[in-house]
Amino acid sequence: MAKTSKVIYKPDSQSTEEFTCIVNSEEYKKWKDGGEIFTIPLAEVVDSFQVFVSTQGAQGVLGKPSHQQLDTVFNSHKDVDVVTIILKEGREQVTDGVTSSPFTGTNAARGDGNVNVRGAGGGRA
Repeated sequence: MAKTSKVIYKPDSQSTEEFTCIVNSEEYKKWKDGGEIFTIPLAEVVDSFQVFVSTQGAQGVLGKPSHQQLDTVFNSHKDVDVVTIILKEGREQVTDGVTSSPFTGTNAARGDGNVNVRGAGGGRA
């Protein structure tokens, strides 16, 4: 499995917005070192053309930026244009990989059938 990392682009030093792409670390290094001119396809460098944004810096929750946000910062909302700018001007942050959370996102208050969420009595009075 290819090692992944994040490339983070911050529009300016005062901004709390950070835009992120997930990349294949080895291919990104080759691309950044001069392979970007027709030798390494961008599709091999990025994990996907999905761009993420955090409005709270590195510790914030990542979300999907709006077209307006992208147009304001990158003068385009086309994924190839935006990703290219992030890769050229961003900084790489090596990670242990991007994994999915074991939490499924279902409503925990509803329970999974094995957990009594109403307390010891569990029934109606």
